[in-house]
Amino acid sequence: MRIGLYPGTFDPLTLGHRDIITRAAQLVDRLVIGVAINGDKGPMFSLEERVAMIEAEVADLRSSLGVEIIAHPFENLLIDCARDVGAHIIIRGLRAVTDFEYEFQMVGMNRAMDDSIETVFLMAEARHQAIASKLVKEIARLGGDVSKFVSPEIRKALIARLGQRP
Repeated sequence: MRIGLYPGTFDPLTLGHRDIITRAAQLVDRLVIGVAINGDKGPMFSLEERVAMIEAEVADLRSSLGVEIIAHPFENLLIDCARDVGAHIIIRGLRAVTDFEYEFQMVGMNRAMDDSIETVFLMAEARHQAIASKLVKEIARLGGDVSKFVSPEIRKALIARLGQRP
């Protein structure tokens, strides 16, 4: 069984993330979405909320693509998480050259720790490449329309979290 791990903070899950999930799910038999527990980043949504959002957002993909997709919280090293879930592929999304520089370093370190786990880079569709969760949160905080960047349900969650009216 081909198991892939797509890690991230997903605070919140964006349409760019969903695009990568859709593409990655076509490459593996089981896709584990590793939801990073990263208190240093000061997430807007709790781990439980992020996991629930991901589960709800990928429910349709499970049936339409016929692939098992699960959300899996993790707080350890990415390479250890990959081992824990039995993944032989780590899937990373790229938006720009600056992402690649960081990811290039990460791949080197991960391969030094376990060279049996490959990293595959996927780029979201062009219309989703500029989307970053950090920017989506900032736009929402300032009352902007985030409907081009997140699903309607995630948009509602952002508005509710910020105490705004739709």
